[in-house]
Amino acid sequence: MIRRAVRFLDERLGTAPLLKKTLQYVFPDHWTFMLGEIALYAFVVLVATGIYLALFFEPSLAHVTYQGDYAPLRGHEMTKAFQSTLDLSFETKGGLLLRQTHHWAANVFVAAIVLHLLRILYTGASRKPRDLNVWIGTTLLALAVFEGYAGYSLPDDLLSGMGLAIGYSVLLSLPVVGAWLAVLVWGGQFPGKEVFEPRLFITHVFVIPIVMATLIAIHLAIIVRQKHTQFPGPGRTERNVVGSTLWPSYALRSTSLLLAVAGVLLLLGGLVQINPIWLYGPYHTYSATNGAQPDWYIGWLIGALRLMPPLEIHVFGYTLVPNPFFGGALFPLLVFGLLYSWPAIERRITGDHARHELLDRPRDVPWRTATISAFFSWVAVVFLAGSQDQVALHFHFSYVGLVWFFRVASVVVPLVVFFVTRRVAAELKETELHPLRLDR
Repeated sequence: MIRRAVRFLDERLGTAPLLKKTLQYVFPDHWTFMLGEIALYAFVVLVATGIYLALFFEPSLAHVTYQGDYAPLRGHEMTKAFQSTLDLSFETKGGLLLRQTHHWAANVFVAAIVLHLLRILYTGASRKPRDLNVWIGTTLLALAVFEGYAGYSLPDDLLSGMGLAIGYSVLLSLPVVGAWLAVLVWGGQFPGKEVFEPRLFITHVFVIPIVMATLIAIHLAIIVRQKHTQFPGPGRTERNVVGSTLWPSYALRSTSLLLAVAGVLLLLGGLVQINPIWLYGPYHTYSATNGAQPDWYIGWLIGALRLMPPLEIHVFGYTLVPNPFFGGALFPLLVFGLLYSWPAIERRITGDHARHELLDRPRDVPWRTATISAFFSWVAVVFLAGSQDQVALHFHFSYVGLVWFFRVASVVVPLVVFFVTRRVAAELKETELHPLRLDR
């Protein structure tokens, strides 16, 4: 059947040479290259489940009285957005399974992008000619974080409302143009109305997914055009790729990974509860807290807001730069600015403008490994600071003491990580020891 299909197309379109070349495309054999594929397949699950959820969700802030299946909230006033999410969770067949699977897929998607980016940076895959793909990947990470924020903001539960209130405050804090942008996005003063109808919904289900799908396609096309990088080894040079051909070995292996990722996400969606909005309740502007925490990929922004000292910039009696700007806007801009700039920074430090097809082991370039580790440890400390209210509550620590602890740690930990990592990498490079074994 396959031969007949190929013959049919070749006789009409002359596709045989192109098809043969495509099927013989070589992929390197190393498990770290599958991190990007996990991100891709999580995105596929996100799109599939998101289409189903969009059929039942109503992005409206019109108020109704709930009379659905969830007894504890019966008779309570809420928005149609929150009611439709409750109905999807308790009345729509398969609704809760796919809603939780969608949420887990978002977490895995962002996590896989982060791990994939770490692999790229640690191994020197960000060098020429692949710096363009690093910029695309970093843009995908930023869009994934924003897409996740928009997604969990849609149900209009207490967690969503608090997240939108924080986002409104951060946007409002932008110097000079903040007030105008906040009014433009929200359609007025918070909580607004047009942010849901239909701006946030359309942005989440249509605009950002299309942009991300386009960037993913460009990302993959550049990889195919430039060919994959690979680790040094027998028979591997700057001019070839050693590994498995697209068909049949790699195609079957990649299909198995797709099914495995989808299966694990469905298991998580069915067995592990996530974002139980019925426990949080509907959002009201007078409600301030519910003990819930945002998804992990937003935690580093919450941590930055909590760690920032009470600093503001005033000019002629006017507040030019409010405090939320530093943690909510400047910090993420600095983080992503450094990620975008890393290929140029490394090129400037090393003076290396050559084309590279072979990767480095992390130990091979100790200063690079140490710098990247220090950078991500800095972000990790700020991320941990986002949970300091829960740590103070459950372990009875002083909240103010935790704030100062994380402020000091955000400076000390990256320095310690840099020097320790550089020393360890240099010794591993010199001795060629396995990092997890004492034998050579």
